[in-house]
Amino acid sequence: MKRFAALLLFACSSRSPDLPDASDDASADVVAETSVVDAAPDVDKAAPCAATFGSSLTDAFARLDGTVLAVVPPNDQACAMPNSTHLVIQVLVGGEAYRMVVDVHSTFAPYDVLEDEIDARLAGGAWAEGWHAGASLDYVATLGVHSDAFVSMTMDDVVAKITSQIDLGSRISVFATSQSSPSSAHLVHRNATNQDGAIVIHPDGATPHWILIRFAEQTF
Repeated sequence: MKRFAALLLFACSSRSPDLPDASDDASADVVAETSVVDAAPDVDKAAPCAATFGSSLTDAFARLDGTVLAVVPPNDQACAMPNSTHLVIQVLVGGEAYRMVVDVHSTFAPYDVLEDEIDARLAGGAWAEGWHAGASLDYVATLGVHSDAFVSMTMDDVVAKITSQIDLGSRISVFATSQSSPSSAHLVHRNATNQDGAIVIHPDGATPHWILIRFAEQTF
């Protein structure tokens, strides 16, 4: 199986507007003590993928805080539970792997998704390993982001951009929804009031970096 190679390097957005406080706890107070792989562009980040998964996710919109195990591109048949239109971020929590399933291709025309990135404090309190049900995230109300900030990207380009920024072994937060699937969470995109999905890189650092996704028909 010829795996996807993230050969494109993209610069992270430095956009940091004056945003409303999303939490009373500053995530910068938490210091990361983790082994991070500083991957070169041609590193196969899907290689460590798990074959079995945990079963502790409840039916809820939540924030999952954990450590990156693998980043699996769409339709990677070498990893368990391949998905043809989603990027899967495998996250370790309590020693078990969980699948954060990220839309990178729409099932309706136009098929490209739109992506935006922003630096802002972590919503919902400081990073703490686990599945935090009851979280709240709204692109507009929490982050001050509107639909006109997003850029349309092909599936290959958005997969490369996201994959290039996520380091194996690093801490991550993912806002997502689990529905009758205790090992996986989905809807990591603009979704519903106070239930928008997102990826947060460096969530316990001084400058958490957010990756946001929407579909072409969504305006806000």
